[in-house]
Amino acid sequence: MWRVVKVRALPDYHLEIEFDDGVAGVLDYRHVLWGPVFEPLKDPARWAEVGIDEEGAVCWPNGADLAPDTMYERLKAQTTAAR
Repeated sequence: MWRVVKVRALPDYHLEIEFDDGVAGVLDYRHVLWGPVFEPLKDPARWAEVGIDEEGAVCWPNGADLAPDTMYERLKAQTTAAR
């Protein structure tokens, strides 16, 4: 499993992400901001609270988290498409 080693909240609900093997990029997460766990992250101040848990997954203090394997595959697809 891949581990996120860096994450930074960007405007418009984008995340800049870097994995332990160097795969990195920016992903758009506007499409996931619904439901009781993710809806509060529409507040830019809450969105900016993003971090990484002990398993290397992107998370927020309210319990929201994102699967690193899906993020990794999306970033790899972006890299492949850019070539």
